[in-house]
Amino acid sequence: MSKSLISKALLLSAIFVLSIFPFTPALICQEQEIKPVPVGQPMPDIALPSFQGETVTLSKLKGKNVLIIFPRGYAGEGRWCTIDNYKYAELVDLEKTEQVSKKYDLEIIFVFPYGKEVVQQWVDSNPDQLAKIKDWKYPVEPDKLAEKDKQMMIRAKAGFPNDFSMKKGEVPTPFPILIDADRKLSKGLGIFATEWGGSKVDQNMASEMIVDKDGIVQFKYIGQNTWDRPAYAYLLKFINWMNTCK
Repeated sequence: MSKSLISKALLLSAIFVLSIFPFTPALICQEQEIKPVPVGQPMPDIALPSFQGETVTLSKLKGKNVLIIFPRGYAGEGRWCTIDNYKYAELVDLEKTEQVSKKYDLEIIFVFPYGKEVVQQWVDSNPDQLAKIKDWKYPVEPDKLAEKDKQMMIRAKAGFPNDFSMKKGEVPTPFPILIDADRKLSKGLGIFATEWGGSKVDQNMASEMIVDKDGIVQFKYIGQNTWDRPAYAYLLKFINWMNTCK
């Protein structure tokens, strides 16, 4: 068979295949690999179900700044990290009193490395966790505390300067809480750990990322210990600087 006949045969075969399987990006696109992202580089697209029900896709948020918060989650077997609950309540209060999402043209997202049932447990834990913090800060008889409890009181007052409370069954969820059940995102970004902060349990290293309106990572911080987290005032100041530089 001549080369021209072979070429024609291949072309006809290709046309036949495309007529049966029309061209779509889904047929040829590989799922994007998730790996640690240096500052200044595009954030890989993510699409995860949220606790609230909808799926959140990062690429659909282009045109807005995005603050992605990875709470630690468990601090031990069956024990939540109280810092997560406090930081969540603090941000809920900022949204309520200052409308930071609107003020900074910002989408705020929380990501947990657990299934929906466990995330539900975390949401439900907030009232008791915030009450526990108050008990640490304001013991009934502070003068009679053992030395270790006095130190706990001092640390709690320093680490949790504001008082927050939530009602059981009425925990506000103004921000999408994403369910990274297979840990693909957390593991890909290098922040998932089975041993961290002195405990062996499935958890994230508490981390924050800021993605700008063009989908570029402008800020990334991976905590070195459970208390090591940027203040929201600093993060919002950074986002405001981003907005003024555009």
